Amino acid sequence: MARTNLFRARDAHGHAPVTYIELFFDLVFVFAITQLSHGLLAHLSLMGALQALILLFAVWWVWIYTTWVANWLNPDRANVRLMLILLMLAGLALSSAIPYAFGKNGWLFAAAYCSMQLGRSLYVVWASWGIHDGRARNFARIAFWSLLTLPLWIAGCFADAEVRMLCWAAALAIEYAGPFAFFATPGLGRSNAADWDIAGAHMAERCALFIIIALGEGVLVTGATFATLPQDALHWTAFVTCFLGSAALWWLYFDTGAVRGSKLIEVSGDAGLLARNAYTYWHIPIVAGLVVSAVADEMLLAHPKGHIEPAYLAVAVGGALLFLVGNMGFKRATNDRPLPPFSHMLGCALLLAIGAAAWFGHWQPLTLGMGIFGALLFTAIWEWGSLNGGWQRWAPGLGRLFGADPDA
Repeated sequence: MARTNLFRARDAHGHAPVTYIELFFDLVFVFAITQLSHGLLAHLSLMGALQALILLFAVWWVWIYTTWVANWLNPDRANVRLMLILLMLAGLALSSAIPYAFGKNGWLFAAAYCSMQLGRSLYVVWASWGIHDGRARNFARIAFWSLLTLPLWIAGCFADAEVRMLCWAAALAIEYAGPFAFFATPGLGRSNAADWDIAGAHMAERCALFIIIALGEGVLVTGATFATLPQDALHWTAFVTCFLGSAALWWLYFDTGAVRGSKLIEVSGDAGLLARNAYTYWHIPIVAGLVVSAVADEMLLAHPKGHIEPAYLAVAVGGALLFLVGNMGFKRATNDRPLPPFSHMLGCALLLAIGAAAWFGHWQPLTLGMGIFGALLFTAIWEWGSLNGGWQRWAPGLGRLFGADPDA
């Protein structure tokens, strides 16, 4: 097969549609998100949270890099499909190793991760060389940065859990610094924004689909846990609270942010830089918040009454806070306003206040869960009011107080 046929032919608007093989590839990451949330629940401590964070960073990095590659390569070509299927196999091995990544299966997690990162980049170098030389050099630089981290991944496999954490965290820190440094490489120079010429709407749609995957974990946990519990008023209330919380998270991302981001990146002259900042980086706290919130939902359903444990307080407030911070950064990056959405800043402050009140006021877990949903609902209503007619229309008193609509 001629290598020229391996690249997408974009339509007149520069759009590259999401393909079925990409959706099939995502199934591995449905499993990965489930593994991460279950692992965090089973090891709900500071050490467990740090380990889950390291694994999440690795999982996200292999997924988002594959999304970048599928933006350029044509997944409907057999050669590219085979590459994605092999990546999927390695991703399945990586996901299966998550529960014991800091134990007996560390070698499997590291081997799967490194093979995905290096193999994907080298494939694009081969596919692009002599056809898209700028892209080939870009991925040669990416491969170099992956090679830099290889000794750290290998060293971690032969170390105990604490040292392995340090080695792998250092490896990921290097890889995450790569895009900011434009993958500066001896002999190859630095990449530039022109090397990251992407179909923006494709990137936006792919990341939105990953958010759906992460939201789905909360919905699945809520339904599966509720099915095993007594069907009384207390558990029904907890069930409804968890579901409404997931719905509020969906609303906050998809009501305006996802659409606005997609429209902006589709017409942006710096789509690559916008994809790096808004989608590659700012979606990490969004996904992390959804994973942590799924853990909080399972804990709330299992123990809706009684004294609030510190672990539940941390995941309940922390999950929602992570999500809002990530969503706030994403919306700031896809807007021309100098400040983040005021609604989200208020929502973060309200979450912290509710967490403090719950702890010092000895609230029950269900009360805290309802309070967090209330904070998310408040944030969504504030944003919706600002962007749909403004507070001058919906609440003239607030309109006079704030003048211009804070979120508009």
